[in-house]
Amino acid sequence: MKIATFNINGIKARAEALPAWLDEAAPDIVLLQEIKSVDEAFPRDLFEERGYNVATHGQKSFNGVAILSKLPLEDVARGLPGDGGDDQARWIEATVVGKAAVRLCGLYLPNGNPAPGPKFDYKLAWMERMRARAADLLAGEVPVVMAGDYNIIPQAEDAARPEAWREDALFRPEARAAYRRILNLGFTDALRTREPRPGQYSFWDYQAGAWQKNNGIRIDHLLLSPQAADLLRDAGIDKAVRGGDKPSDHVPVWVEMDI
Repeated sequence: MKIATFNINGIKARAEALPAWLDEAAPDIVLLQEIKSVDEAFPRDLFEERGYNVATHGQKSFNGVAILSKLPLEDVARGLPGDGGDDQARWIEATVVGKAAVRLCGLYLPNGNPAPGPKFDYKLAWMERMRARAADLLAGEVPVVMAGDYNIIPQAEDAARPEAWREDALFRPEARAAYRRILNLGFTDALRTREPRPGQYSFWDYQAGAWQKNNGIRIDHLLLSPQAADLLRDAGIDKAVRGGDKPSDHVPVWVEMDI
């Protein structure tokens, strides 16, 4: 089974590019970020006609996450626990059942810039809530896949020019430490187990010829619980999508798992 994460940077803007990638790559499950659409306006027909079940957690003009799945989606939950006053649409969960039941968590972690400041404080608080939720999920001892745009550059080799990101919220030590606290609960960074070499990027800015210069960063991750990591067969990045027509500034990252 192929599971992918893809920050599409607007479902309306990617109404042609996203279905084209789905038809070519044929993922079984896709966790989408930045759909930038309320649930009622999400173009479900584009995906249902391709055999996908659709669950969304949308927000007008900003944020928004969704799951597309060839398998039925069970026990769908929307919103990250821990703050009832947080109305930003950044987290969605569902279970799919193949050879094993797998809990999927799609996330769009806050950017946090400018840092330091209130937005960075919100990012760190959100990550602590995520760590608590991840710990709860691990306690269930079932395969868990937490996938999405983490807005975290984990290590220097995950950026073409790490010195340019030193003071950015994506690379500040406090943010990377918060990411490691989640990882150290027992999760596996799926891509790094299959491709340890530097130069593996999932985002290239639209500005300053970043794509043409390969001035990228890796911020889209799939973290696997121990039970999910046991099922991992392969992982990769569909880099070529960035060179297509009207691309997102992110590209799909995927895993193949024996489920």
